Amino acid sequence: MSQQQQMLLGSKERSLFKQVVEHYEAKHYKKGIKAANQILAKNPNHGDTQAMKALILNAQGNSAEAFVLCKTALKNAMKSHVSWHVYGVLWRCVKNYEEASKAYKFALKLEPESQQILRDLAILQMQMRDFEGYIKSRRAILQSSGPRGKNSTSRQNWTGLAVAQHLAGDLYDAEMTLTTFEETLRQPPSKSDNEHSEAVLYKNTIIAEMGETERALDHLEAVFKNNLDRTAVMEMRAKYLLQLGRKQEAEKAYRALLERNADYRAYYEGLREALSLGNSDTESLKALYDEYAKKNPRSDTPKRVPLDFLHGEEFRNAADQYLQQMLHKGVPSTFANIKSLYSDPAKRETVQELAERYLDGTHAPLANGSSEKRPDGENENSTAKSRFDLAVLYYLAQHYNYHRSQDLVRAMELIDRAIASQPEEVNFHMTRARIWKHRGNSEKAAETMEKARSLDERDRYINTKAAKYQLRNNENEAANANMGKFTRKEAVGGPLGDLIEMQCVWYITEDGESYLRQGKLGLALKRFTTVYDIFDTWQEDQFDFHTFSLRKGQIRAYIDMVKWQDYLREHPFFSRAAISAIKIYIRLFDEPQLRDESLNGLNGSLDNMNPSEVKKAQKKARKAREKQEQAEAEKADARKTANVAADGEQKKEDQDPKGAALVRTAEPLEDAMKFLTPLLDFSPKNIGAQQVGFEIFIRRKKYLLALRCLIGARSLDSSHPTNHEQAVRLRHTLKSLPEPPQPKVLEALEAEFSPLIPPDANLLNLNSDFLAKNSDSAAHIQASLCIRQLLDPKTVDENQKDIIRTLAVPSVSLQDAIRGLDLLKDWKAKYRYRDDYVAAAHERWPEASEFISKQG
Repeated sequence: MSQQQQMLLGSKERSLFKQVVEHYEAKHYKKGIKAANQILAKNPNHGDTQAMKALILNAQGNSAEAFVLCKTALKNAMKSHVSWHVYGVLWRCVKNYEEASKAYKFALKLEPESQQILRDLAILQMQMRDFEGYIKSRRAILQSSGPRGKNSTSRQNWTGLAVAQHLAGDLYDAEMTLTTFEETLRQPPSKSDNEHSEAVLYKNTIIAEMGETERALDHLEAVFKNNLDRTAVMEMRAKYLLQLGRKQEAEKAYRALLERNADYRAYYEGLREALSLGNSDTESLKALYDEYAKKNPRSDTPKRVPLDFLHGEEFRNAADQYLQQMLHKGVPSTFANIKSLYSDPAKRETVQELAERYLDGTHAPLANGSSEKRPDGENENSTAKSRFDLAVLYYLAQHYNYHRSQDLVRAMELIDRAIASQPEEVNFHMTRARIWKHRGNSEKAAETMEKARSLDERDRYINTKAAKYQLRNNENEAANANMGKFTRKEAVGGPLGDLIEMQCVWYITEDGESYLRQGKLGLALKRFTTVYDIFDTWQEDQFDFHTFSLRKGQIRAYIDMVKWQDYLREHPFFSRAAISAIKIYIRLFDEPQLRDESLNGLNGSLDNMNPSEVKKAQKKARKAREKQEQAEAEKADARKTANVAADGEQKKEDQDPKGAALVRTAEPLEDAMKFLTPLLDFSPKNIGAQQVGFEIFIRRKKYLLALRCLIGARSLDSSHPTNHEQAVRLRHTLKSLPEPPQPKVLEALEAEFSPLIPPDANLLNLNSDFLAKNSDSAAHIQASLCIRQLLDPKTVDENQKDIIRTLAVPSVSLQDAIRGLDLLKDWKAKYRYRDDYVAAAHERWPEASEFISKQG
């Protein structure tokens, strides 16, 4: 509390104010509010007390009330650093870092020596990646006296300044900062000082980043004996020697590392480079790996790696030996370890031939393949033969299920033989479920995976697999129940609530995609928004590590974390959820009636309804919704007594569990930008991101941005069918505008777009040429028909018939067929065309659920 504010309180109130601070720090919020109210009862305009009360209200989730009270506190105590500090904290909590920074800086003007404000500002600047500001704040912390004058002698303050300089690119200053601290030490740190050991290696990485590899090596040699992270030192030394061209020393260094870990591929690659062995020198490479295979008979890497560079008869012999060894042992991961070789057709054929020979018994067994004796006296030969035969069946079933060597009928036959021999083996049933999945039958796939789960109910992995397959079959409740077997029973919100709290992104994403397939847009959007929030939470979690890592001395790991966080939203799960959410918002924009959540789940039935029927459906669904909401409200009231935290505070409950408020958005395209902006910033090489970006921008009439997304997509895959569709749509849209864009915008558009499609191009002819060139691709035909429908609506019946004809294209895939059915729905095609399509698709894919359930 500031001196001026202290003078306004009596001794009793000053004591109460200390209690307010203590209660806040201990998270005893009710007691803190009570103490603050006692002060305000006698001093209603005491700014610091109002600010602390606002801080507690914010911690309780009452952000709006907290802001109002804090602004009142500022009016009453404009020159109080406490009020400004609290104001900054409130802005930080709502992620408005610019305003928070301003408030902290103003608080520092009022109280320049405040360590807490300095630390909060430094952390915020690090979070904002304001490295220049972070350097100033870190230097101020270092130069200030701090508690008992320890700031200038604390290693973490010196290291903090070095980190700031390092991330700002001032490598020389970062090194000098660490060196200066080392020179201030009165006595050498003990050999067990982990913080010093880590700081020395961090300094070494800075020297290496400066490009001074020779000096980095010399420094490393000097600290080698006393450093605690011996493996890291050995790896760095080997790398530096290799970079300096000292290959004989590098060879010794990598051989020393291989003595410690003979299964790490990177060490073999370093040794190969030190020995100047390229992939063409197969004889020397084989001898090298054989040497280590002999030294380490239990290691897999020296036996597996040669399969990558060997060819012909050499490959055949090595693969034969490797496969027989693995299959005799019954190693379940054999196929997973081998399948990367399948990108080479010759190797794929060789492996298939070998495995088929194992199956029919015409192979030449290994000399010592089954020579070991079992301790229990059992006939080892018969046991090994049985294990080997089952392993071969399992391997070949996976082989024929794999997309590069797919024969699903053969795969099912083989796995059924394996199950007949050993019906309780979980892996066999899991593979059978995957085969059903690839045959398009999600129902049987889910049933089979559930059967596998029932064989080992204590295995979390198979439990999650069963839940995933149930979600793929739109069995959300069953999946939730399965996941509940491994979640906390007392969790608020049941299994789903615990999964969200545990940030189980894969489940939430799959759950959202399931609801999207069912047309339940509110629930789907809710799940995808939850994924977005989880990534936000991961970004916010950095705040904890900005101080923790310095305190614990884990600097190299901290630097790696900061760099990883800068590209956090490149993660495939974020892209997947964001693209799905954007597609929902596009649909809400195109079909505004779907913003009425009462129609969620009825979308498939709306296609052929007239306006009066839609109104009736809305009324009926709304009544059902109101009844359900009333029942849920009663349940929520009953749960309130149970949802009380240990400190007596009510646990926060989701006010929109079904996403109804999200679907009712008045600005779906604006809401979509929340997902699209980070998607385009961090995943520009994701073609799906560029394509949904085009859809958003063309609807927002941002034609230049739409063109940039189109060009971005074309640079990733120039032959993608959606590129043609979107390019023609953009040209058609520009031609159809009542007024042309602004001259500068038009000039920029045509400069980049004219080479793709000239302004005077005949779009119908262009589309016909595209169709003629790609008549052997169902996806390209579908894109062409979409354009023909757009340019010439009179061809609607012809287009619908042509969609059915795409099923006769030899290369058509199951996914192409499903997209074709979705296209007919989007066109609101007549039911007879849909039925004809489904019948034709069912004939080609008789097991596919998408076409079985829709028969009749």
